[in-house]
Amino acid sequence: MAKTQSRFACQQCGAVYPKWAGRCEACGAWNSLVEEVPRATAPKGLGQGAGTRGGRPLDFVGLRGAADSPPRRKTGIGEIDRVCGGGLVAGSAILVGGDPGIGKSTLLLQVAAALAGQGGAAAYITGEEAIDQVRLRAERLGIAGRPVRLAAAGSVRDIVASLDAAGAPDFVVIDSIQTMYLDTLDSAPGTVSQVRGAAQELIGLAKSRGFVLVLVGHVTKEGLIAGPRVLEHMVDTVLYFEGERGHHFRILRAVKNRFGASDEIGVFEMSDRGLVEVANPSALFLADRADAGDESAGAVAGSAVFAGIEGTRPLLVEIQALVAPALLGTPRRAVVGWDSTRLAMILAVLDARCGLSVGANDIYLNVAGGLRIVEPAADLAVAAALVSALTEVPVPADTVVFGEIGLSGRVRPVGHAEPRLKEAAKLGFAEAWAPAQRAARHVEGLKTKPVAHLSELVARLAPAPRRHPAAGMAVAR
Repeated sequence: MAKTQSRFACQQCGAVYPKWAGRCEACGAWNSLVEEVPRATAPKGLGQGAGTRGGRPLDFVGLRGAADSPPRRKTGIGEIDRVCGGGLVAGSAILVGGDPGIGKSTLLLQVAAALAGQGGAAAYITGEEAIDQVRLRAERLGIAGRPVRLAAAGSVRDIVASLDAAGAPDFVVIDSIQTMYLDTLDSAPGTVSQVRGAAQELIGLAKSRGFVLVLVGHVTKEGLIAGPRVLEHMVDTVLYFEGERGHHFRILRAVKNRFGASDEIGVFEMSDRGLVEVANPSALFLADRADAGDESAGAVAGSAVFAGIEGTRPLLVEIQALVAPALLGTPRRAVVGWDSTRLAMILAVLDARCGLSVGANDIYLNVAGGLRIVEPAADLAVAAALVSALTEVPVPADTVVFGEIGLSGRVRPVGHAEPRLKEAAKLGFAEAWAPAQRAARHVEGLKTKPVAHLSELVARLAPAPRRHPAAGMAVAR
């Protein structure tokens, strides 16, 4: 009998090596190779020379089915339904990731309780906590009376035996997939083979039985789902739970969704009773600003309100910038909530196309509230905040800004201009600095000032000359 050879698998990308090395050649990660012992024999019918013997021909069907697709199941939590594309789809697999302590377990326990309260059968299986710990959280959230099936287990064999039976629940939460293990594999829980094998068994069962499966996944220090990226390809929906510990709200973002729009977000507010959905996120992100209609307050240099789009939802958020003289030889760049490379591009355009020497200063850029913006339509708002901080001329408090900046300095049109303007008008803003777009319609109560080139924005925020009180000479402020 041949001796079973051990192998070393990368915990980041899943690459396999015959011996240990400090660095994975496939993905470049350091100290990510872990020893794993493969199975001694291949599964029956999959060994060499098996060919097509024992196989069953596939039954091909047409694209159009005779029966209507089952309706989506509403959770009763509007933000969850929005992120999932209008509700949960039977037989779907959802992967939820987020930093430790961000509120993943709290949110999913609330979803299970909401479905159980509607008469559905929901199960919560934890591999990280004891039963009493989950019960304490349920008591704090006020949902201890909901008929949620609770269990603490780590063996996939036991979980499959419990779910593949009559009267199985139609909504199952596995918290977390890194704590599950297959007894047919010799590697430790959390390794690449265990995570991939356990997820494959559970997802296959969910597809065959038709229940909704939610897998909680750990994240690395880079913010990605721990384990091989193949795990994200195996599921139907990937949700990331984001938020800063210093802020009281959380954002659930869909980065992949086979049943709805990707990049959709749901906004929740953390309270002593758990996570509460936020119906108007724009008002929450702008809560620290003065009222837009109050011209005597809220006009602070280095601040601009960006009218953005997250998925299908218009969202207004404040962008703050601070420009200070560099005390050291190398200017510092600190960016929170935006792409630092795109900031460097805007600084270069301001220097080369508008004649503003901004790059020699320390630059601090922050998206208020901890929201992360990824769309290029925020270029103009970032530039407005930077120029305002440099000239100390505030952007009017009742003005929103959006537009994409090209390397030539021209402001390019962006999509979904009308929903952005309507959201701004609804919140009381009176003016919008935006690129000239042919498809944009006039929004009642909102005046649009088109910006064709970045130099026009710089001219609007240039300091006005004032006259010297004694000599009557015009001096720069």
